[in-house]
Amino acid sequence: MARLQIFLAALWWGSLMVVGFIVVPLLFVHLETPAIAGRMAAKLFTAQSWLSVACGLLLLLAARRDAKDAAHTPSIWVVGGVLLALLLELAVAPHIVARENLMLWHNLGSAFYLMQCVCAAKALWQLSETKTQIIAT
Repeated sequence: MARLQIFLAALWWGSLMVVGFIVVPLLFVHLETPAIAGRMAAKLFTAQSWLSVACGLLLLLAARRDAKDAAHTPSIWVVGGVLLALLLELAVAPHIVARENLMLWHNLGSAFYLMQCVCAAKALWQLSETKTQIIAT
């Protein structure tokens, strides 16, 4: 179960990094217009949000099943990341797609995405540190 948790946290963090910091910027460089790139980026961010929610929920289930050392479970970071993903998808993204006060909503979305990256990184770090200590003993 420990390896599954690390895999899920790594998938979550890695996908956030790849989508947000590699793929989406490349869309704006290589697609014909910013409008086309923006529409494609919105679809990718939607997929990323649901992947984040799935990874987070599976992490919480795995942590609950393997709750021997509750002090070392990254639950607060996972819950925070899942809530940020849901906020992005259900509250922020519709305003960006509708182009309502675009600067405000885009900046808010970017901040939430960065905070989600931090949550995923903290969860991965905490899980890998805890599991490494368990394996070493």
